[in-house]
Amino acid sequence: MAGREKGIQLRNREQTVARILAAAERVFADYGYAGASISRIAAEAGVPKSNVVYYFETKERLYRRVVSDIFEIWRAAADRIRPGSEPLESLADYIDVKLELARTRPHGSRVWANEIIQGAPIVQDYLETELKAWTEDRIAVIALWIDEGRLRPVSPRHLLYAIWAATQHYADFSRQIETLNGGAPLGPAQWDETRAAVKDLLLDGLRPR
Repeated sequence: MAGREKGIQLRNREQTVARILAAAERVFADYGYAGASISRIAAEAGVPKSNVVYYFETKERLYRRVVSDIFEIWRAAADRIRPGSEPLESLADYIDVKLELARTRPHGSRVWANEIIQGAPIVQDYLETELKAWTEDRIAVIALWIDEGRLRPVSPRHLLYAIWAATQHYADFSRQIETLNGGAPLGPAQWDETRAAVKDLLLDGLRPR
C-alpha cells in the first residue's frame, strides 16, 4: 500500500512540475524574464505560488530550467545528424522535427529568441558550453559528409544557421505569418506545404554535383 501511495505521490509531483514548466514557458514567452513573476506563473499553472517556490526556489532557476528543456528538445531533434546516416534524409528529418516544434511549442522558441535578442543576460554560460559543444559536433558531422562527397561543399555552420532561421521563424514570427495568412494560424495542409517548401529551398542545392 505504501508503495502505491509513493507511486501516486510521484505522479502528482511530475504532473505539477510539468504544469509549472508549461505555464512558465508561456509566461516567459509573453512577458519576458523581467515581466514574468512567480505569482503570474503560478496563476497560469493553476497552482499555489508556494508550489512553484517549493519545486524551483527562484524565478531564475525556473527560467534556466525552461531554457534547458527547450535546448534538450532541439538537441534530440538533431540526433539524426550523425556520421553513418544519409545526409539529405537526416537533414530533411531535422527540418521536419524543427518545424513540428515550431507548430506545437512556439512559446519555447520565443523564450529562446527573446533571451538571445537581449544579449543572453541569464544563460550566456549555457551558450558558451552546451550550445557551443553541440554546434561544433554537428558541424563536424556535416563536414565529414562533405569530405566523403555526399554533400556539395558548403559552410556547415551557415547551413545550420539557415535551418534554424527558416524553421524557428514560424514560431518566433507567428503573428506576422498569421496576419499574412488572413489572420488565421496555418492549417494542416499549409504546414505540409511549409515543410515541403523549406526542405526544397534548403536541401536541393546540397546534392553533390
